[in-house]
Amino acid sequence: MIDKKIQLNDISRPNLYRDVFPYTEFPKVSFESEPVQIDIPDDIWITDTTFRDGQQSRPPYTPEQILRIYDFLHEIDAGTGLIRQCEFFLYSNRDRKAVELCQARGYEFPQITGWIRATKHDFKYVTDAGLSETGILTSASDYHVFLKLRKVRSQAIQGYLDVVRSALDQGVVPRCHFEDITRADYEGFVLPFADELLDLAKEYDSPVKIRLCDTLGFGVPYPNASLPRSIPRLVQGLRQLGFPAEWLEWHGHNDFHKVQVNAATAWLYGCASANCSIFGVGERTGNPPLEAMIVEHAQIAGTNPKINYAAITELARYAQTELGFEISPNYPLVGKDFNVTRAGIHADGLLKNEEIYNCFDTSKLLDRPIGVAITDKTGAAGIKHYIESRYDISIAKHDPRVIEIKDRIDAEYEANRVSAISEDEMDEWIVQVFDGTLPPAK
Repeated sequence: MIDKKIQLNDISRPNLYRDVFPYTEFPKVSFESEPVQIDIPDDIWITDTTFRDGQQSRPPYTPEQILRIYDFLHEIDAGTGLIRQCEFFLYSNRDRKAVELCQARGYEFPQITGWIRATKHDFKYVTDAGLSETGILTSASDYHVFLKLRKVRSQAIQGYLDVVRSALDQGVVPRCHFEDITRADYEGFVLPFADELLDLAKEYDSPVKIRLCDTLGFGVPYPNASLPRSIPRLVQGLRQLGFPAEWLEWHGHNDFHKVQVNAATAWLYGCASANCSIFGVGERTGNPPLEAMIVEHAQIAGTNPKINYAAITELARYAQTELGFEISPNYPLVGKDFNVTRAGIHADGLLKNEEIYNCFDTSKLLDRPIGVAITDKTGAAGIKHYIESRYDISIAKHDPRVIEIKDRIDAEYEANRVSAISEDEMDEWIVQVFDGTLPPAK
């Protein structure tokens, strides 16, 4: 047993929190009478796990594809440090080639970091790659310590500390991944282990970081929620122990549809860094979507004119055309139809002022002009908008040519059509009804 200011509870049998995680029922949330107070760090940012967790749910990227994604992340960041780091696997020749290609770019951001298991053997991959920081898997819950590692808490911590010390001896910043922290004994394991890490940070005069890993998405954002599921209390306790915000990072999963709000919650309560992957692709239900967290950051910290938000749209196009991503048409921010309206009354509102039905200037910020999908619900206003979006023309919604197209659309649906009218069909009809009088296309 480790004799520390905060005593490790070195129990002989695992605490699986069956009152919170009964397994044969949905997990439970309990609440405290006092809420945690918001404590937003002065600087908050994003890190990326596309090349690590993001590859655990799909075929591996080629080194060249990783390089192109890395270039996109750099283009979006535009030297701001918003996308501060990327983490890479280091085990295969393919992994190491990808690291070498990205290192050759010489970018300041995103910084290249590694990921290893808590073994001295794995640490050799970090030094061979010449990395200045690496993640180290340091599982925190008894589910992992007892049931996976087949150890007791003191044995697990000692093994973790040996590898952390090896990193510090080599001048490498260790980032300890507290796997499954939302099912861990906070007072009996998390804080004693974190306290040991603070001692090493003081001894070596070096940062020792913690990644709070919500491995199964159990974290909840509610200010009054109880441990071990409370994100506000998880972050607050580490801050009160002495960890600066910039040494703390959140890593979540979307098992309960809270992945984005949970990452933002970690920011709000004192964790400077949120770990993401492009379009949320990660193990099982995925990680916080990088593009969503970029926009979340803008809402909390302000829109930064230096950040290339429109490059998010370019990255989405690349992911779909070159990487085989299937992004749902209504997927927020980058889906084909995310800012396309189908309702006629909405189209009429857009014509009067697009702010009525568009959440922000998608054309300016994401290079995605608003659109109208043509169905039986579109109406004359939507047809007018469709024509004006493609041709340099201003036309009344009651113009006979608009009404003629509307009549054709209505006839399609009266004949039991269920699909939307395609762009090719609309463009053909427009040419026909305008009969050679169309101005040049935009």
